[in-house]
Amino acid sequence: MERRLAAPELDIDRWLNTPEPLSLARLRGKVVVIHAFQMLCPGCVSHAIPQAIRLHELARNLDLAVLGLHTVFEHHEAMTAIALEAFLHEYRVTFPVAIDRPSADGPIPRTMATYAMRGTPTTIVIDRDGFLVRHAFGQEDDLMLGLLLGTVLSQPRQGDAAPGTRDATT
Repeated sequence: MERRLAAPELDIDRWLNTPEPLSLARLRGKVVVIHAFQMLCPGCVSHAIPQAIRLHELARNLDLAVLGLHTVFEHHEAMTAIALEAFLHEYRVTFPVAIDRPSADGPIPRTMATYAMRGTPTTIVIDRDGFLVRHAFGQEDDLMLGLLLGTVLSQPRQGDAAPGTRDATT
């Protein structure tokens, strides 16, 4: 019997590229991919953001939500919301992007801390029932991510399971 962890809700300061705030609870029933990034992160700019843009374009007819999470743990003064808006425009990022809520007691923002992210880029995949399927730091291979998403998208929603656990045999 395999146990999976429920994906914690995102703790967001502000949303961009969406008419209203999103939540994982509202997206339940869809597969969710979160690309955590910083606009000054070379790996994010060269690989993760282009990958998320391609995935968002491919996902238009799928039951898949692609979200960006701008999670700033360094260079706080340079990575403001205004700078992020300009960045998203210049890089033609049209999928919803959340700005991680800053921590009151340190440089690591709240969602980044909750998910124990090691840095950026980080890719998180959440299944239709709200359970973590993948949490990976660093560059993700397009084919491996596509294979994983194809598998997760092909699985039906398991329905209401006990919070925090799921029996993979059902």
